[in-house]
Amino acid sequence: MDIGQAVREALESLNANKLRAALTILGIVIGVASVIAMLAVGSGAQDTILGSISGIGTNLLFVFQGNPQEELANEHPLTMGDANAIGDVFQAPHVENVAPVITGPISAVYSGETTNTELFGVMPEHETVRNYGLIEGSFINDEQLNGRASVALIGVDVADKLFGRRELITGETIRLDGQPFRVIGILEPKGGGSFGSQDDVIFVPLTTARVRLLDRDRDYVDLIFAQAITSESVLIANQEIAQILRTRHRTELGADDFSIFTQEDFLSVAGTITDVLTIFLGGIAAISLLVGGIGIMNIMLVSVTERTKEIGLRKAVGAKKADILIQFLTESSLLSLIGGVIGIIFGWIIGFVVGKIAEASGTPFTPAVSLNAVLLATIFSTAVGLFFGIYPANRAANLEPVEALRYE
Repeated sequence: MDIGQAVREALESLNANKLRAALTILGIVIGVASVIAMLAVGSGAQDTILGSISGIGTNLLFVFQGNPQEELANEHPLTMGDANAIGDVFQAPHVENVAPVITGPISAVYSGETTNTELFGVMPEHETVRNYGLIEGSFINDEQLNGRASVALIGVDVADKLFGRRELITGETIRLDGQPFRVIGILEPKGGGSFGSQDDVIFVPLTTARVRLLDRDRDYVDLIFAQAITSESVLIANQEIAQILRTRHRTELGADDFSIFTQEDFLSVAGTITDVLTIFLGGIAAISLLVGGIGIMNIMLVSVTERTKEIGLRKAVGAKKADILIQFLTESSLLSLIGGVIGIIFGWIIGFVVGKIAEASGTPFTPAVSLNAVLLATIFSTAVGLFFGIYPANRAANLEPVEALRYE
């Protein structure tokens, strides 16, 4: 029996039992659609997370106080002196820009609208180091920093909550902890990041934040951003910063009271997490496909029982064991393949709908149905049909013609 004839006979057999075939196919459709949708959502979430991390700045290093790998009795805080030393071209020639930051929660009010957000006290270099753009207005300058000016830059999430728009806001006055601040610009959206949403923020001059809003020691900072001169020099810049801080904090090698992370560190961790998440979701969805495969085996066993006389007649007129085996394997594979194709379409639709729902809820991401996922689902669904069709097909092929013809 050639393949073409086997396919025609399989289609005729499925057409004779439309409802049963449709219900069997439905199990495969649900399984494949689940796999495609889960992989698409996982891939979309991964792209969104990694894209957000990549958008926080180029060649960026993060310097934190403390070291989670060491238990130190006396940790030195990060200071403006540390930031200035890191920015010294003679001490750290591979560091291009430095931007110390202090941060804390703040309440912002405008015309009866209130939002609780994160305040960042920043310097003019922050714009370059963190790769921020502006929808309108201008960034904080040296004059405003030195004069402790009451000016603020707001993220688009804050603009939406307070003003209900993202344009024509420059010049308006908002109140931060009851104090009036003039809005001088709107930050371009950057999405989520390693430290929460990068759009739900307010920037003010570091000196203003320290004295008037966050009540910090005049020299302490919470975090130091450093930008290496090139992506290839990040590792060397890391070593230079570490050596500067060890000298200033008088710590021994291996007993650092600070931590330095790079973009690659965050990308690596985020990539690992999202990969595990995608595999986990895909594994759960694959269980549905397994259940669909068991459904195929059950239906094929019923089909073998119903067609016992037909099998006996075929063998009596010369059909070989291989012919019977191919016939039933073709039927099970067709069931699975048809279900797989329909499942791919439904999986794509589900992923698209999930993306739209996420976008409407304010956390947009685009589920990505990759060619690899489609090929994997198609091959896997066909393999399920073959695997779960082997036993019924083999059972049919092993029937003795005499016994099969006498079956009632």
